[in-house]
Amino acid sequence: MTNFLVQWGINPWGEDTPIHAQWGLVYVAFAFGIGFMLAHTLFVKFWPKPEGPATAPVNEAAAAAVPARVARHSLAARTFHWIMAASMLTLLGTASAPVLGLQFNWIEIHWIAGLLLTVSIVYHIIHASFWLDFWSIWLNKEDAREAIARLKRAFGQRAPAPRKAAKYPWDNKMYHTAIVLSALASVPTGILMMNRVETPLFVRNPYLFNDATWGVMYVLHGLSGIGLVGLTIAHVYFAIRPEKRWITKGMIFGDISRQEFLHHHDPERWIIDTHAHDEV
Repeated sequence: MTNFLVQWGINPWGEDTPIHAQWGLVYVAFAFGIGFMLAHTLFVKFWPKPEGPATAPVNEAAAAAVPARVARHSLAARTFHWIMAASMLTLLGTASAPVLGLQFNWIEIHWIAGLLLTVSIVYHIIHASFWLDFWSIWLNKEDAREAIARLKRAFGQRAPAPRKAAKYPWDNKMYHTAIVLSALASVPTGILMMNRVETPLFVRNPYLFNDATWGVMYVLHGLSGIGLVGLTIAHVYFAIRPEKRWITKGMIFGDISRQEFLHHHDPERWIIDTHAHDEV
């Protein structure tokens, strides 16, 4: 199993040393992403829908207080999202260049995009910690109950109709968690790996760590990047699905309509602050 994930080499002292993740896994990630899209499309189209209401009713008084337009993402949050998206796509494209046999100076573009991604993540952490509802995007017990209820109903078992979502439904939160875990592996290793190339920020020092430690960094960086290939395909797929385009438009324009809000969200779970000017 290890050889399936890791490419090994021999260092000058004759020791087996990990070099990087197996490049062939990039094709596995692509295949997984495409397979997921096809499987989900068939599931939505042909899988029998649960009997009864899809979601529990919402409080009518709370629903009546929802304004005509609901702010969903501030300009600051949208700017972060699109900068992160551009840098992520650049990173994945340049990292795939040697696998696909493309010849250009991809390393310089790669580390510049990596720095841009790192700065945007640091900004987002500060912004979310002090100006936004930091915990709104993280999974909680109610999300787990909702996921279990939906799974039971999908397989024809008896379960109460789940409530409509808070600001972020449980599947959004699961995706966010996966992205965070990938970033925890790819960003720190990427910053340290910059010591091995010529940049204006670091004096090149390939001897900062021994061969085995560098190898582990390359493996972690590569595996997390390969995982991000599949995650990115899934993200783009859901962004363009007809029933999800309202979310994409909210990320572009910053708000959603009252009808969209009430169709997808519970006003008692996502309490709107009509005086707030900066939402996640």
